[in-house]
Amino acid sequence: MSQVTLRARTGRTPGSRSSRRVRRQGLVPAIVYGDGLEPMAVAVDAHDLHVALHTESGSNAIISLEIDGGQSLTTMARMIERHPYRNEYRHVDFVKVDLNQTVHAEVAIHFEGSPIGVKEGGVFSPARTHVSIEALPTAIPPFIELEVSDVELGASRRVADLPEVEGVTYLDDPETVVMSITAPAAEVVEEPAEEEAAEAGEEPVESEAEETTEPAADGEG
Repeated sequence: MSQVTLRARTGRTPGSRSSRRVRRQGLVPAIVYGDGLEPMAVAVDAHDLHVALHTESGSNAIISLEIDGGQSLTTMARMIERHPYRNEYRHVDFVKVDLNQTVHAEVAIHFEGSPIGVKEGGVFSPARTHVSIEALPTAIPPFIELEVSDVELGASRRVADLPEVEGVTYLDDPETVVMSITAPAAEVVEEPAEEEAAEAGEEPVESEAEETTEPAADGEG
């Protein structure tokens, strides 16, 4: 489990106007809270935050948050708000944690191997990319590895099939499917309208464009 240090500044005024001003300075508005801690509005350097959340542990990294270069709090980043299309953070909640108490976390599932079912013409269909777990902050794995080489066409793997990891408890329903090998969709070939009408025993309808009208002879009518 990665543990990193991140400096936080206090003195930020809560509110959208203040948050915009903070972002223009290259900072990310944040809040720190937890057991026995009064919620505290802070701001952290955007680049340093990016680095802290891109270690092997990702968003589950243990972050030692230094408040104004003094008080240090052991935290984890939660409720990470990202910009809808730009690669930047908008707001982060830092939750104070106790390294001796378990926490809930989302951990990525890595599928390993080339399934037999895919070699047979099937399609690999991941149903879940993450799984919910409970563990001590220091015992949260960077990912859960699931071997899928022996999964045949039409078969699947569930949460119950994930490997046991020391100190980790899976919180999702054991019957929840995480991946499957499905048959490829059948190719649909559309038949011409006349063939469909013939199969139904109906006469094909002639279009108006094919009908001709002879002009009346001069002097008639």
